[in-house]
Amino acid sequence: MSDGTLLLDTCAVLWVLENAWLKPEAIDAIDRAHDRSRKVYVSPITAWEIGIMARKGRFRSSYSPRRWLEVLAERPEIAFAGMPPHVLMDSSFLPGALNSDPADRILVATAREYGFTLVTRDGDLLRYARDGHLSALEC
Repeated sequence: MSDGTLLLDTCAVLWVLENAWLKPEAIDAIDRAHDRSRKVYVSPITAWEIGIMARKGRFRSSYSPRRWLEVLAERPEIAFAGMPPHVLMDSSFLPGALNSDPADRILVATAREYGFTLVTRDGDLLRYARDGHLSALEC
């Protein structure tokens, strides 16, 4: 299903940028990508989620949300995944049982479209992966 290319969910991106604790397997996977000069991907939906978190007072960073996004985009090892209309459409028709959170569904559709492994701690997404619908790595 996946070629080992990583897609970070929003929380994983926050933790990576803040040097927060991640499981050793996730650190190893990110390090391997770096060693192989492979990009680690972030979905554009992460920008939307950061904005929502900030509006609700749940965004914790030394940067403003806009500056945080700029810092993320400036990282040479990070790339934004494509989000063409068909991926958004596909997020509405995912197999199996997944929650109705639009960001989760777009992340899953993106990972499936590009063959990415989703790096996440989200229990719903990890269960979805265990059901065989997604390649995921717990962070």
